[in-house]
Amino acid sequence: MKIQEAIVVEGRYDKAALAGVVDTLILDTAGFGVFKDGERLALLRRLAAKRGLIVLTDSDGAGFVIRNYLKGAIPKGQVKHAYIPDVYGKERRKRAPGREGKLGVEGMPPDVLRQAVLNAGATVLDGEAPAREQGNLTPADLVALGLSGAADAGSRRAELLRKLELPEHMSAKALLAALNALYTPSELEELLGK
Repeated sequence: MKIQEAIVVEGRYDKAALAGVVDTLILDTAGFGVFKDGERLALLRRLAAKRGLIVLTDSDGAGFVIRNYLKGAIPKGQVKHAYIPDVYGKERRKRAPGREGKLGVEGMPPDVLRQAVLNAGATVLDGEAPAREQGNLTPADLVALGLSGAADAGSRRAELLRKLELPEHMSAKALLAALNALYTPSELEELLGK
């Protein structure tokens, strides 16, 4: 699948896994190396301005630290976020699972990676995917649904994240963005009505 946006992942094994799924420029952050590498960050900013950037990090805590750093360093309209589900296990090349016991981008099946990129709103250049209608939830909707601003909002959000197979570390703001990217307004109404 050929897409317009460049994709940034955490490391070289993530790049290798994704290279078999999408035809685009794939860069890595060298893990936390991006925090100290001004040139790498400048390149990511230029790519985001020119063609858009999709951030696809692991669903563990470290992945969210990198994602949030990039979210703050790149203008909002130039970056899209792709999420992989929380799947417990270990990658084949590793002797033991990671600290949180979750598979990273490199451990995901190709169809999961492809769907994550499509759900992020990637611009497909070869006509493989139809344009999706985007959701229109607002932060006020999350408050009304009890997913933000209430005493038990955190536990409600955690339950919804598990149900939707989204990473457990998503904040209310990230959940809002993911819901709007993944579901049409009618799908959201049906999903949240249950």
